[in-house]
Amino acid sequence: MLSQLARLSTEADGRYATTDELQFLKDYFQSLNHRMSAYKKIQASEKEIMRQVEAQMQSLDPSLFRRGSQDLTEKCRGDIVNVLRHSAAALLINDTERLRDRLLLWLQNILGAVHGRNSSTLTYDVMKKVLKQYLTAEEASLFFPILDMNRTLLGK
Repeated sequence: MLSQLARLSTEADGRYATTDELQFLKDYFQSLNHRMSAYKKIQASEKEIMRQVEAQMQSLDPSLFRRGSQDLTEKCRGDIVNVLRHSAAALLINDTERLRDRLLLWLQNILGAVHGRNSSTLTYDVMKKVLKQYLTAEEASLFFPILDMNRTLLGK
């Protein structure tokens, strides 16, 4: 939404915005209660969500957080939490452009350099399964496209 507001401010400079140009605001306010509810649920349950995501990922591939003899569990956990928090913020303010430009594209390069993209694909598939336990269908319909974008940009 911040990106959309900035774009609207530039495009409508010196004139009134059209009804079509203002539609994103109407859509946002209609979904605000679901966005806030999902954000609060993710925030309140973050530790349990992460515990379940990590446990399921480890059960699917016990070597997932290892590179040779090096254990990268803490680093991977930190990255996943960071992306989850930023994704929840993107959900709240409805601004996936900001998430993509400020975090995901940077992290994409890092993961590509350390060959961590396989784990990213699995991470967001598992995270969606876990989050289905916490979010209503309406909340999931707003948040899951963000997780899909994360998977696309950070995965293979």
